[in-house]
Amino acid sequence: MNNTNIRRIGKTIVGISLSLLVSLSGSVLLNAQSAHAATSATVTSSTKANRITASGERFLGTPYKFGAKTGVTSSFDCSSFTQYLYKQVGVRIPRSSKDQSRAGKYVSKSKLKSGDLVFSDTNRDGVINHVSIYIGNGKLLHTYRVGIGVTISTFKGSTWDKTYVTARRVL
Repeated sequence: MNNTNIRRIGKTIVGISLSLLVSLSGSVLLNAQSAHAATSATVTSSTKANRITASGERFLGTPYKFGAKTGVTSSFDCSSFTQYLYKQVGVRIPRSSKDQSRAGKYVSKSKLKSGDLVFSDTNRDGVINHVSIYIGNGKLLHTYRVGIGVTISTFKGSTWDKTYVTARRVL
């Protein structure tokens, strides 16, 4: 083999090596960007959930009123409360708990995250009639019944758990 052939083989090996290096670097960069995008989405959802919880807690004790008007904060029913809080973070959901139960995507009870909507059929007549917000640590933020109003309840073993129908993730 002469020197020209050796140089040509060497250049080919270097070219292939550089191509592989660029190819691998590009896929690592794309994976890093995908991971960053996923993390950003999670942070955004988590941040919105925290804002919803903090805003909702400011209304603790606010009276319950069935059929409360949308946007009015002097009293709420369960679905006007959730609709109001989610609107504050730029998420639009329907007015009634039954309609809200079709928004977003289904999430199982065992996979609840802060900010998920939890739906119950407290009349046990097959119709969703209550919505609450899962705020983590087994707690729900919601409003119900005159004399109670906006409150935080334990989920596990409660009426809300025993009459649970579904949960939705809208964040």
